[in-house]
Amino acid sequence: MSKLSPIEPEFEMPEDAAAYDVWFRAKVQSALDSTEADVPHEAVMASIREIIDRKKNGAARLAR
Repeated sequence: MSKLSPIEPEFEMPEDAAAYDVWFRAKVQSALDSTEADVPHEAVMASIREIIDRKKNGAARLAR
């Protein structure tokens, strides 16, 4: 089994890599062009913590 690079994604076909690159660049440009209000890091992390806690609590209930 070959070791995967954490920096360079591997695609089966060069066309797949090219399509991903186009998609990724469009997403980045869209974010840069966005006029929506920025969300503070702390708010995002609090939201993610809530999701994780709900998932953990649900898994704990299922394990009983």
